[in-house]
Order: sequence, then structure tokens, then C-alpha cells
Amino acid sequence: MPVASENRELSPYTGWTREHWERSADRLLLAVRPYATPGHGLIQLPGARPSWSGPHSDGLEGYARTWLLAALRVAGARGEDPHGHLERYADGLVNGTQPPLPSGELVPASPDAWPSLAEVRQALVESASIALGLRLTRPWLWDVLDDRTRQRAVDWLLPALGPSPVDNNWWLFGLTVAGFLLDAGIETDRAAATIERALERVDQWYLGDGWYSDGPNRSFDHYNAWALHFYPVLHAHLGDDQELLARYGPRLRAQLEAHSGLFGADGAPMPYGRSLTYRFAAAAAPWLGTLTGHTPLTPGATRRLASGTLKYFLDRPDGTGATDAAGLLTLGWHGPHPPAIQNYSGPASPYWAAKGYLGLLLPPEHPAWTAVEEPLPAETGDATLTLGPPGLLIQSTAADGLVRLHNHGSNNQLEGGADDPWYARFAYSTGTGPTSDGVPDNHFGLLARGASTTRGPAVPLGGGPGWAASLATPEPGPPGVRIVSATLAHGRAEVRAHLVVGAMPGTPVRQTGWAVTPGRTAQLHPVHGYAGEACQLAGGSTLFGAGSDVGALHGTTGAGPSLFVALASLTAEPDPLPVHALADVEITGLTVRVTWRDATVRRLVFDPAAATVRAEDE
Repeated sequence: MPVASENRELSPYTGWTREHWERSADRLLLAVRPYATPGHGLIQLPGARPSWSGPHSDGLEGYARTWLLAALRVAGARGEDPHGHLERYADGLVNGTQPPLPSGELVPASPDAWPSLAEVRQALVESASIALGLRLTRPWLWDVLDDRTRQRAVDWLLPALGPSPVDNNWWLFGLTVAGFLLDAGIETDRAAATIERALERVDQWYLGDGWYSDGPNRSFDHYNAWALHFYPVLHAHLGDDQELLARYGPRLRAQLEAHSGLFGADGAPMPYGRSLTYRFAAAAAPWLGTLTGHTPLTPGATRRLASGTLKYFLDRPDGTGATDAAGLLTLGWHGPHPPAIQNYSGPASPYWAAKGYLGLLLPPEHPAWTAVEEPLPAETGDATLTLGPPGLLIQSTAADGLVRLHNHGSNNQLEGGADDPWYARFAYSTGTGPTSDGVPDNHFGLLARGASTTRGPAVPLGGGPGWAASLATPEPGPPGVRIVSATLAHGRAEVRAHLVVGAMPGTPVRQTGWAVTPGRTAQLHPVHGYAGEACQLAGGSTLFGAGSDVGALHGTTGAGPSLFVALASLTAEPDPLPVHALADVEITGLTVRVTWRDATVRRLVFDPAAATVRAEDE
């Protein structure tokens, strides 16, 4: 399929237009066709499968997630379908909803049949994409199906109206199925009750300023954008439910105030949290804000963000795009990257990226497609933004277009209590890490027999312009040890300060810096509490390459509370000044006084008794 021509007048930053979106959607859909079963009910993509899944579960995932992409493509074209996507997926619906074997075995009656929602938990996830696709294409597909096929599809979907088996964003899968059934006039009382129950549960996790935790924990990541806002707001929009839109639309708008700042100038979303293989699904929330009118972004800024992230993954100049030689999305980031994959991810999991194509629902004449692109926040100047509820600090620099995320409140531990590298680092960026098979990057911990303690769950201690802080209990650490941590950011410079309370004198500690591959420069400079300059350690593979280097500082605790302070920097600028030339840092007791190059002054004042820290201006 020919590549669309760039239009640098309309899209001065990316060159991409709606035609690029339509053609890339078609390429992704055409690439999966050879892997469909004879009746098109399953799409069996090659690759490793989760240990618990089977070919029918993974094949259903392949059907459902690519079907959502096809539905957005066809609905966006108002039913025009030159590649016959609807016909193939309609065939799959007919053959996929064949009744299961009477014995209730997990093996369906047909090579095309879908596993039952009651027997295969993953089927609930996929039911949401199937139902949403049916809702989007209802005039061209559902309304012209025969009654027998529709009834079989309803019978397959109905178990989704029960309580969620997983207490996180999974509640919204039942909501999405219920939204389609309500729209189609089927089981309307049950559907309405399912929607009310799901929203009631999700509301308990809303912490303000547009931020939800993904369940009853402190897990903050892109699920805010591609699930927790996506499903309720899109449901309200499709049903023209103004009451729900008035309730959830402002939350989306608040989220987008920060969300747009989490993309680098090259279009990269911030790689933190789980399920990063969904890639450009991160563009779903900006499109949804424009679609519903609940956005602080201008139309040109929305398209610049969305096209930038789609192009970042599908059209990389170095050839490391997200698709393989067959045109299939891989399990990874640029190319395959197994450490970024969760245990629930199968060969078709990356196709949840389809959500990023939500903008196709906007008509071609909409300003989001016709306005001239406008720059991202990362391109307009150096900036910091503190996000209170999740305890995050965004730091961006226009000279290199990099965005850094300092984490003082998002947590998620692996089984056994180990740190999850996608949540537990103190910092992430659009151009580095995190490490997964070497020394942990952007980490501070106690050392015992050469191994570092984990960070442990972090509790935000506050934040404001240019700073954020948290309290953590290292694991497995000596009883009673607490670490108060704070980050100050200004330009590309960072002050990283940690107060260790309750540790025995002489306890070794280690601070690590950014994990860099060629093209990035990381600096880590000792200020207080460390013995000697930083050494370089092997960080192992990251999203950006097979090998990385990580700077490390070492020190030991003294008698009583011990303060450790370092300056750090990450940049893509050529020949950057040393980071210690960007700030003058003075330590008086447990007060850190920082004078930046522009002569502004900020102090961090630590209180070991209360295990807190505050920032003050002069």
C-alpha cells in the first residue's frame, strides 16, 4: 500500500495527515489476515503465549483487538469499507459465537469458536473490544445481521454483566458490554445496573486532578488514559448521556492538562507503568477530549501529539519500528523487548494500540484534522509540573525535547515484594531505561552483601512548583528504617536528596542515575554524604538498547539521621556543561539550599522526627 505524502504546511512537526492514519490502520489490518482461521473467528498471531492461555483465548484476543481497529476505521469513514474489513469480521462473529460443547470443556466446538466468558477469564477483556466495535458500527453490521446470529452474540456477551473478577480497570469491560446492549435495547435493566455498579467502584479510586489509581492501590500509569477515562467518557458520548459527560468529562480535561506534557518532542510517550506494548494507545485520551469537547488542548496540538506518537512507533528513521517484517505489531516498544511484557500478554496483546485511532471518529472536516499542528509542551520551553494525587513531577527541556518523570508516589510491587522496574524507579524519561537485568537505574537503597534493598511502597509527602517528595520503607531492610526522599528540578538539573532515618551507623547506601545508551548524556555528581565521584555500572538492556551504563554513588550512614545529596542530569544536548555548574548547593544540618544558574533559590528542610520534608523559596 503506498505511503501517503507528507504535508509540512498542515503538519509542520510530523508531516502526517488523516490519510496517514487511515492507511496505517489498513496496513495493520491487512497484515493480520493471513493468520485468521478459515471462518475468521480467531486470529492466531505467531509468538510466545502466556503460560495459562490457549490458542482459542489468544485467537480471540487477535480477533477482538484488531476488530476494534477495523470498527474505528469503518465508523470513521461513515461505513465506507474498500478493503472489506466488515465482511471478514462479521463472518468471524457468526463463526466465533457457535455454541460451546455441551460438556462445558474448554475446547470449543469449532476451530473458529470463541471461548466462553464463564470459563476463560481473558475472554471478558476481549468482550469489551467486541462490544465497542459492534456499537461503533451498528448501522452497517449489527442492524443487518440475522436474528439467530445476534442472539448467539448476545448470549456470549451476557456473562460480562456480572461482577468483575479483577478489582481494577476490568470493571469497565462489563460497563462497555452493557453500553452496547443498552444502546441496542437488549437486557436494558441488567445493563444499566452493570454500568452503575462499575462506575460506583471506579469512583472510589478517583483521587482528583484527573487521576485514578488502577484499583485500591497507588498504581498510576497510562491506564488512566487508555482505560479509566477512555471507557466511561466514550460510553457517555456514544449514548449522548449528558449527565455522565458532565461528571466524567471534566476529569478527562484535568488529566489532559498533565498528559500532554508526558510526550517527548520525538513523539515518545513516557515509558512507565505496565502494558507499555499498547504503545500509541496513549493517544486515545487526547483524541477523546477533542471528540467530547472536554480538553484543554487546541485541535492542532491534539493532532500534533497523536500523530507524533503514532509516527514514533510506525515510522522510525532508524528502522526500529513497532512492526516486524510481516507488518505485525511486536511485543515490546520499538521492536521486541521481553522485559516490558507482562505475564498476561500474548501475541495479539499489542493491538490494544487500536485505541489510539479513536480520532478517526472525528470527521475529516473537523479542526483536529484541518488545523495547523502546534508544538508539544516539551518543545515550547523548559518546564516543571507537579501532579499532587499521584506524587509525580514532570520536567521537560526544549533544547533536547526530553521529558523526565520523577516518581514520588506510584507503586506496584511484583510477587514476593520485589520492586517492579516499571513503577518503582525514582525517575523515568522519554529517552532512557528502565533497566531490567542489570543494576537498577534511578534508585536509592541500602546495600547488604552487594544487593540493594527495594524502594518499598512510597507515600507522597507533598510537592509544588519544581519539587516532589515521598516516604518509603526499604525492603528487606532493618526494622524501623525509613527514607525521606525529595527531588528538585530546574532546567535539566536535578537535586536528589535522601534522609535515612533509623539505620545503624556504617550502613552502606547507593544512589544510581540514568541508564543511558548512545545519544544521551547522564551526569551524577556527589554533593553530600557520598564517598568519591560516581562510578559506572552495567545497567543491561533497556527499551532503547541492549546495553546501558548507569552512574552510581556510594556512601555510609553515620550516627543518627543521615543525609545524602547528589546532582543529576539527563540530556541529549551535545557537549553539555557539567551538572555541578548548573546549581550551587549548600548543606547546613538537614537543610539543603540550592541556588540555580538564574539566581533563584530553593531550600529543602528535612524533619527526621516527623519523617517529612518541605520546600521553601527565598
